[in-house]
Amino acid sequence: MVLTLALFILGFVFLVKGADLLVDGSSSIAKKYGLSSIMIGLTIVAFGTSLPELIVSVIAATGGNSDIAISNIIGSNFSNTLLILGITALVTPLVIKKSTVNKEIPLSLLAIFAVGILVNDLILNGVSPNGLARIDGLILLLFFVIFIYYTFGISREKKNKLPSLKLTEDREIKKHNNWLSVGMIAVGLVGLYFGGRWIVDGATEIARLFGLSEVLIGLTIVAVGTSLPELAASIMAARKGQTDMAMGNVIGSNIFNLLWILGLSASIFPISYNPALNVDIIILIAITMLLFPLIYIGRKNVLTKREGAILLALYIAYLVFVAIRG
Repeated sequence: MVLTLALFILGFVFLVKGADLLVDGSSSIAKKYGLSSIMIGLTIVAFGTSLPELIVSVIAATGGNSDIAISNIIGSNFSNTLLILGITALVTPLVIKKSTVNKEIPLSLLAIFAVGILVNDLILNGVSPNGLARIDGLILLLFFVIFIYYTFGISREKKNKLPSLKLTEDREIKKHNNWLSVGMIAVGLVGLYFGGRWIVDGATEIARLFGLSEVLIGLTIVAVGTSLPELAASIMAARKGQTDMAMGNVIGSNIFNLLWILGLSASIFPISYNPALNVDIIILIAITMLLFPLIYIGRKNVLTKREGAILLALYIAYLVFVAIRG
């Protein structure tokens, strides 16, 4: 058990560092061959911060641990919206652009509704079992293509207005020689695989040992661990004054999680669904909608420190609810 717990913790280190190396290596190659910083930031970097959730969900789904696969995504979105936005707003008030309120947050809501509809086969179609079949995964991926098309449209509109985008908020994208870049990508992939494997195996073992459900482990420990890249990126962005980037990182990650990760995971291997998670989906819809009044009440288009504290308090309340439910 000690070894399992040690590998479980080490898995998060491998997962986060592996994603970092993969993004750095691939970004270096992309930059070297003339891709714009804006394109790199909107694709490789955004994809990189969602890699931990992707690896854990794919490994869990193919290994028959569907409860971890879906609860990891739902839990990560809770962590992003309540924990990460709450902490980031406490660091500095978040100024939010109209496009985020009018487009990105509604797109995030649409993604939650889409997943909620597709997983509830028994309720909506009278067909058992509940879950995401391959066709459902492909539908989510089609929604994701629409989101990417929208994102690139925004990047073209703002191309001449934005400063050179950075891979992280404290350094420009570095160019490495091809062999070093390929090596970083290879090591990153190895780190991602073993990190994801150890996290899923450890979470399953811990759940069995203490009589906890995989849903509980996925919604809490695994979800927070796989959200670490988003947490680091958002706090760094806020400290550097890039508050809109911090907000966009959270909302964008939520959309990536629901459409890209669940879509790809289900396309590779159908995922079963525990109806108990319907309560969590409903709560996730409610807290996403709560962002609208929080943004407009008080200082308009600003998420203040007080409102950040509210989000953190709601996250603690949610964790208590999940723990009591078991």
